[in-house]
Amino acid sequence: MSDQTADAGAFLRRETDNLLSACTGCARCVEVCPVVPHGAASDADPRQVIGGVLDLLRTGRAPQAAAADWLHGCNGCGDCIPACPENINPRRLLMLASMHDAARECRTPQLFRRMARSIKLMIAMQLLPADYARLFMPVRPRKAQMVFYTGCNALRTPHLLFNTMAILDALEVDYEVAGGPSSCCGVIASKWQGENQVGGRVTVHTLKRFGSFEPEKVLNWCPTCEIHLNETLQGFGQRQFEFDHVTAYFMSRADQLKQRFSHRIPRRVVLHAHHGMPEIGRNVEALLRSIPGLEVVETVLESSYTCGGSGCSRTPALQGQEHQHLVDRVRAHGADALVTLYHGCHMAFIGLERTEAFEVLNFTDLLAQALGQTPHPDRLKSLRLMDNWKSIVEASQPLLQKNGLSVDSEWLERHGEEIFAVAEFKGGLDCLATEAPKGHSHSVHSPSHPATYEGTP
Repeated sequence: MSDQTADAGAFLRRETDNLLSACTGCARCVEVCPVVPHGAASDADPRQVIGGVLDLLRTGRAPQAAAADWLHGCNGCGDCIPACPENINPRRLLMLASMHDAARECRTPQLFRRMARSIKLMIAMQLLPADYARLFMPVRPRKAQMVFYTGCNALRTPHLLFNTMAILDALEVDYEVAGGPSSCCGVIASKWQGENQVGGRVTVHTLKRFGSFEPEKVLNWCPTCEIHLNETLQGFGQRQFEFDHVTAYFMSRADQLKQRFSHRIPRRVVLHAHHGMPEIGRNVEALLRSIPGLEVVETVLESSYTCGGSGCSRTPALQGQEHQHLVDRVRAHGADALVTLYHGCHMAFIGLERTEAFEVLNFTDLLAQALGQTPHPDRLKSLRLMDNWKSIVEASQPLLQKNGLSVDSEWLERHGEEIFAVAEFKGGLDCLATEAPKGHSHSVHSPSHPATYEGTP
């Protein structure tokens, strides 16, 4: 596996060369792209747009405005994949181009550091120490049938992960949990920071981590990890296990789940899903339709592959239109609840409960409830629905302290909104980018030196 690490750059160059040799520059990918009307590429020649991206891959030169805007606006919808007459994967081509562009000029420096520390703060504000440790602290490897891979950013919404584990427990699955910043898929270093060799080492470390459990399958949660490991880096690293989304596993055992559904849920819901990986939305819709009493009145597809900084947020105008359409459909149906798909989606919509008559739930809440269980408390929603950050901080300090984090209340009141908004993916959260001495605990002291961290998140 160590040889694979050294070859990360060579692997990416080889894959890039293969795509460049296959691509004719016909621009069909640009013509079908839903983000084009919302940016600088709307008035440009489609061939010049794709040509600028191809030139970046060949030479490393900065693309012109239209090509750069198209590249940076890609929300991963995947409409380009079936449209390509050469049967290449333009989404993969754009992911590789993003790596090249970030190596040329990183727009989110120290993103991994900022992200890891932000995640640590958010999870410590929501969980008791035992639950915090289960998600954040690596466990000693043992032979296990499955590994449940959480990814990194899903830890911000820990109740979704605990619900998923409750479902696995109900199915009597022998599994261990891996994830968090210590088991990153490598996409942050590669795609966002342009450090491809570092990203390769991170990916290999995580694949080795999976392999240490000798699993039959790795059940993944995060859609970004799904694309990075199964598409962008397809063929890189050694795997002695299957890697698939956890909903695919649930569907493979749908009959057993249905037999275990003991609780009727008489509700009418609208499911929010994404076009970028439609099979996951189809899996969730089928699972929900098998719950006694539950009526899925509509599944509303969004063009991107996920909500958040890697997905729909990359094209804010399109995101605004599609999110408003979703809310309008829930209202039109008079549905009881809007059901979210991923962690990024849940974070995007839980605030709607302030103003809307419907509830915002994740599909895992409903599956756990149908199994006769009490879904894990959605602590993030409870915090988001509080009136102000002073109240949020006062409610969070006891858990922060129990988890060993000493955080200045004034500092958290000042920066909490940015932390909850995941602003590091837009170049924010400078307060979390400072260098830190090694040590045991994480502490944030006074406003004069607001962000002093000890240890790695």
